[in-house]
Amino acid sequence: MKKTSGGRGSKTDAPAVTRVRTPRRENNEILATVSALLGGKRVTLQCMDGIVRMGRIPGSKKKRMWVREGDIVIITPWSFQDSKAEVIWKYTRPQVEWLERKGFLK
Repeated sequence: MKKTSGGRGSKTDAPAVTRVRTPRRENNEILATVSALLGGKRVTLQCMDGIVRMGRIPGSKKKRMWVREGDIVIITPWSFQDSKAEVIWKYTRPQVEWLERKGFLK
């Protein structure tokens, strides 16, 4: 059912989850939760492998992807410094619910 009243963006339906990108082990990708925003395209990440890393949002994704505390993201740890990582994907709320149902999030 379509919404007919409300604020900005309320008239659009929530997008259905059609396909969810999952972390690829062969590319060394890990799921993580954003625990703090540090400023300057940097965030603190609590990774699913138990390590707390400092993440960097690349400039190509910065304007398209607004990251907030509590968001679930895919990261790639740096090969030369394991305590830092690149944020490469951010999940929407319906995608996070799908990941929880399928057992990707613990």
